Amino acid sequence: MKKLFLISLILMMPMFAQASGGPSIKLDTMEADASDKSSLQRGMQTYVNYCLGCHTAQYQRYIRAAEDLHIPEDLVMEHLIFSDQKIGDQMTSAMDPKLAAQWFGATPPDLTNEINLRGTDWVYTYLRSFYADESRPYGVNNVVYPAVGMPNVLADLQGIQTKTCGEVTQLDDHGAAVIDSLTGEAITEQSCELLSVAEGSGTMTPAQFDAAMYDLTNFMAYMSKPYKSDSQRIGLWAILFCLMMTVLFYFLKKEFWRDVH
Repeated sequence: MKKLFLISLILMMPMFAQASGGPSIKLDTMEADASDKSSLQRGMQTYVNYCLGCHTAQYQRYIRAAEDLHIPEDLVMEHLIFSDQKIGDQMTSAMDPKLAAQWFGATPPDLTNEINLRGTDWVYTYLRSFYADESRPYGVNNVVYPAVGMPNVLADLQGIQTKTCGEVTQLDDHGAAVIDSLTGEAITEQSCELLSVAEGSGTMTPAQFDAAMYDLTNFMAYMSKPYKSDSQRIGLWAILFCLMMTVLFYFLKKEFWRDVH
């Protein structure tokens, strides 16, 4: 028993190390909505145009996305498939993995399950946190993922962000300012994670870009659990069925035991 316990502890140590490592970054909150078909459609368009060139989604098929997102198949073939792939094929990239590893230092990961791995808040914040850094090979870095090997393919939409330092107000778990009990003023701290976009450097305003990244993250959340809407719908009917049968069995029990004293 002791040996089994020690082996289990050793196997779990890398997981603990991963959980405790890395910089602590405050992530922006993003709630995915699988029922918002318009958002998912826009997110799929952004994914195909800006992500699929390098990142595959090999566990997602075009036809499944078309059916779930209510997109006609002919529109998918015309506007969302740019290769010789068919509507029933998986959403794979045409990039050679070996060449990609040479260019970026590692093969770009498949993104089908990225939300399951990192969560919607992480992905949403990451997509909006690229900034100019001439020390990096592609001239950009990322606040959430320092020393990132990925170029900022969304720069033409967002524009060029710069990282500056400044005073920021400390916030509690509810998002309210932390007040100094002695002075009665909000407590501030020095932060070098302030990002600002150069005016006119992108085709979208900051609000428009945030909305586009919401749609993209929402689509990636859908890809990670394409069955979520069906599960919620079936689960609701299952609960209603159980409640109905509970009432039926209750009165049936009373009928059976009516003459028992």
